[in-house]
Amino acid sequence: MALIEFSDKGLYCRQGNFYIDPWKPVDKAIITHAHSDHARPGSKYYLCHHLTKPLLQLRLGDNVYESVNWNEPVFIDGVKVSLHPAGHIIGAAQIRVEYNGEVWVASGDYKTENDGISGSFEPVKCNVFITESTFGLPIYKWKKQADIFDDIKNWVAQNKEDKKTSVLIAYSLGKAQRVLMPLSKMGLPVYVHGAVWNVHQALVNSGWNLPEVIRVTPETPKEDMVGNIVIAPPSADGTPWMKKFYPYSVGTCSGWMQVRGNARRRNTDAGFALSDHADWEGLLQAVKATGAEKVFATHGFQAAFSRYLNEQGIEAGEVKTEYGGEEEDNKTEAIIEDQADNTAIINEENV
Repeated sequence: MALIEFSDKGLYCRQGNFYIDPWKPVDKAIITHAHSDHARPGSKYYLCHHLTKPLLQLRLGDNVYESVNWNEPVFIDGVKVSLHPAGHIIGAAQIRVEYNGEVWVASGDYKTENDGISGSFEPVKCNVFITESTFGLPIYKWKKQADIFDDIKNWVAQNKEDKKTSVLIAYSLGKAQRVLMPLSKMGLPVYVHGAVWNVHQALVNSGWNLPEVIRVTPETPKEDMVGNIVIAPPSADGTPWMKKFYPYSVGTCSGWMQVRGNARRRNTDAGFALSDHADWEGLLQAVKATGAEKVFATHGFQAAFSRYLNEQGIEAGEVKTEYGGEEEDNKTEAIIEDQADNTAIINEENV
């Protein structure tokens, strides 16, 4: 019997009677991270990392939550479970499951370059590795983060010289915090959309020392933002909300910007191939580092990636799940804005 089964509700461990990132309500859910395709509402109990708990509370509301530290074992009906850094976003974990000497690891989403805020990906030795494959094609090879940040800062500086506001499109959980760090060092005010503000405040309230940002409200003077920086989720792009910043230039942070033409198709002024997922080489490095005898590839280019692994002598198969990858998976998140804004729900695609 497989230690983790691929059921119609999610990744299921029958021996421990729990699910990993279920997409339907269950009794016991172990959550890799707080993006909406991996953290769904309705379950009776959630287990996650300490850093993920306040984000789940923000997004899922009041529930029964238990949180643990890295590599802190929890026993569920005789099954040993521990969480290990995935490097995807703040609090993102891989789930290690051990029973009768057999070890499986469900990676959730991950990246192998340390972004300075999400922690370092930690390879975990296992018999079977369940990996994402969002960018599982050789064409996806990321530039070093420092070089991408230089490109973004040069773009902002040019916009300021042209008296344009720099509107940077970045997902409210993960990428927004990641790009904020270098942008805050430019000496310019950083304004944020309400969805970004909500995540920012949840992190600050849980102890994170993040740079100061200013929330954009209907009362924010337009002239205050000219030549400065605005961070907004993709759901805001092309909406009437954007008119407040005119004249502006839009820069999109997305791994899909690696492919020439995507920036033009998305009607964005600048594209920065900044992703919170591993590129092709990162995926291969992660798989090899686990020493897994068998690999299951989930969301992304799972057919191509699993085929390549089989050609390299690593037994692999593809699995269909309800997880998304980055941007174009058309998954949605809902963030309830403060009622003082008279704003109801901001729908945002998943990273």
